[in-house]
Amino acid sequence: MPGELLNALSVSENAMEVEGPWREVFDGTDRDSGTDRQEDSTSLTRSPLAPDGPPIRKSMPVSINHNRSKGEETQTSSLPSIPNPFPELCSPAHSPVLVGSPLGQGLPPSSGTHVVKVFGEDSRSRSLWVPAGATARDVCHMLVQTAHCVDQESWALIELHPALGLERCLEDHETVVEVQATWPLEGDNKLLFRKNYAKYEFFKKPVLFFPEHMISDSADVTKGMTSSELIQNLLNSGSCPEIQGFLHVRELTRKPWKRVCFFLRRSGLYCSTKGSSKEPRHLQCVADLEDLNIYTVANGRKLYGAPSDFTFCIKPSKNRVRSRDMKVLCAENGQTRTCWTTAFRLFKYGKQLQCNYQLSQSTRRQEVMLRQGAKGAKRCVSEASLVAMDFSGKAGGRVIENPREAQSAEHEEGQTWRKKTAMRYSLPNTCQGFRSTSIHQTQPWFHGGVSRREAQALIEEQGLVDGMFLIRESQQHAQCFVLSLCYKLKTKHYLVIPCEDEGRKYYTMDDGVTLFIDLLQLVEFHQINRGILPVCLKHPCVRVAL
Repeated sequence: MPGELLNALSVSENAMEVEGPWREVFDGTDRDSGTDRQEDSTSLTRSPLAPDGPPIRKSMPVSINHNRSKGEETQTSSLPSIPNPFPELCSPAHSPVLVGSPLGQGLPPSSGTHVVKVFGEDSRSRSLWVPAGATARDVCHMLVQTAHCVDQESWALIELHPALGLERCLEDHETVVEVQATWPLEGDNKLLFRKNYAKYEFFKKPVLFFPEHMISDSADVTKGMTSSELIQNLLNSGSCPEIQGFLHVRELTRKPWKRVCFFLRRSGLYCSTKGSSKEPRHLQCVADLEDLNIYTVANGRKLYGAPSDFTFCIKPSKNRVRSRDMKVLCAENGQTRTCWTTAFRLFKYGKQLQCNYQLSQSTRRQEVMLRQGAKGAKRCVSEASLVAMDFSGKAGGRVIENPREAQSAEHEEGQTWRKKTAMRYSLPNTCQGFRSTSIHQTQPWFHGGVSRREAQALIEEQGLVDGMFLIRESQQHAQCFVLSLCYKLKTKHYLVIPCEDEGRKYYTMDDGVTLFIDLLQLVEFHQINRGILPVCLKHPCVRVAL
């Protein structure tokens, strides 16, 4: 009896020891529920049973296989797999856009891609994976698709150097990665996505960009050919007339600016050491156009002490931006600066700009044809499925089979709709007042309370093209608005005044001769009719949020 009792106690203690605390170790990590730790254990351990004791299976843990490959998911055999309806949202590796993610996160689709970070005009950015050979045109197309822009025309990438006040529009054929490679490692350089209507405007209106007095006498002028014909022939052949004129230049060793006569030719940029003499012994080569990029300078008076606001700069294109490598020039007016910068582009890229322009025009025509074709198809389907109905009877609707009766019913319905619309606008209620005061705030051409100087800068940034416009709140007159319009490379401002007639509120720009119920109607009218404006409203000055 004592021996049997001792054996029973031994088995009971072993059983309690198994049912007590135990631990599991998987792949070198342990989970302890007791006080003992075994750092070198790599498998499931438990207290040993007595040699003759029966195995107790209820306390044995189930081993788990952790040798599955990374990313493999187990699926229940009884449930079918459900396909992912939005793979581009759940798989960032297959999406070229990284929205709001740091540059260090996410994996590129392939080893030959690079990260390009682009800023919008609201200071927000978007990061994209692009191929090594992606051009500025390719990146703009990706941003148009991902940002859901209303229109796909005239978008451009702008290279900014904020510390130096430099900016330029990248050409459509330039490789974005190569441009970023010329930036300083610890600089504040960035790419900006915005409109640029004037990118190829000189092909359409060359006389505005190349004044006759700036065309050099050394150009091959054919007798009997006018200046405009000469310029048009040169542009069509991918060339540019030679340009001459006086510019203010700042010497590297001197602070004062000096007025010098410059000549821009196919072989490079030259300056005259004696007045405006063009004799070879008086010409000094300033730069070779092949290795230069041209930038416009923002706030040139403050940064460089320029004599005017129309400052531009040339610098080597293959070297990193340094102030000592730049040559800052200043023109007397905006048209002169535009002429010099446009001629630089044409002399450097030549026929390539003509190809870029033709490609943009063909793409635009294709998009217009696709939109018109889609609208026409929808219209055909809808018109084929519609029939004229008469619901005036008590028995319900009937189909009008007589064509004359159907046409008369359509005319009567149109007159009824016009009467209802006129009556709604004629009622001096709060709804009409709310519509008149709020409808313009949702339009892309409305820019709130920006100042006159900010409006001019915004129009200049997006290209001084005839018909570009925006509407802003007047800072000098309460409850009034200002229409800022570009015409002949200059910005004009027109005051929009609210007035009342028979208890109804209107807006006018011609002292009440023409009245508009709201700013939206004013814009839509002047997009078709000039009115008192020198040109119809054509290009709204917009800002896109990335």
